[in-house]
Amino acid sequence: MFDLTGKVALVTGAGQGVGAGIAAALASQGASVAVNDVVTERAELCATELAAKLATSSPKVIPKVMAAPFDVTDRVAVESAIFQVASNLGPIDILVNNAGNAGANTFEPTRFSELDPDHWQKFIDVNLYGVLNCTKAVISSMQTRRWGRIITISSGAGQSGLDLGVSIYGAAKGGSIAFMRHIAIENAKMGITANSLALGLMNTIDDPTVTQHMERVIPVGRLGSPEDIGAACVWLASEEAEWVTNQTIGINGGSLPS
Repeated sequence: MFDLTGKVALVTGAGQGVGAGIAAALASQGASVAVNDVVTERAELCATELAAKLATSSPKVIPKVMAAPFDVTDRVAVESAIFQVASNLGPIDILVNNAGNAGANTFEPTRFSELDPDHWQKFIDVNLYGVLNCTKAVISSMQTRRWGRIITISSGAGQSGLDLGVSIYGAAKGGSIAFMRHIAIENAKMGITANSLALGLMNTIDDPTVTQHMERVIPVGRLGSPEDIGAACVWLASEEAEWVTNQTIGINGGSLPS
């Protein structure tokens, strides 16, 4: 089950954290993977380490891995990079829109009433326009081949109001969820699925003492891991999930309603 051999995946924001976990999970099931990051060095290091790991895991067919550094907010750069990915690995079958937070900028949680409007755009650009740009660049090819999987990594902040100072981030994440719903319905008869994963609190900080207090509010008693999200992406990318589309699936340890 969940065999992705022969498929080509692009994971944005995959140079570290959740994105790196998603790229590793897809590759472990046989998909060739393009590792994107806005920071070239992160994309290249992640791709190199993943390729080395695959070479020692003795799969039947070792999938290819390449670095694909580009800024998802730059539509021209997106189109150019995806052309390069297709030239090296083949047409993209699986797009995981993972790039988020504040993109290349600093994410400082701030209540909306205190937030300078000049800081709104960085959240909208990466969390909404980044999804639009990447989806636009792959959708026509998927339609022609009548197969595709589009998975957008969203957040519980896009579903529920939170007193964490993340209103604009939440608005952009909510927008990406709504966009996926429309893409799902527009392409439902073309073999293309589109779904969102709404993440809860993640354990992606090196110092565990920073997030220990957060675990107490999560019913299952721990923060989420990149592996948790990677497993969900493998399922949604597989043939077994062909009847799953237009969904927003919460992965949050029970801390938020779906």
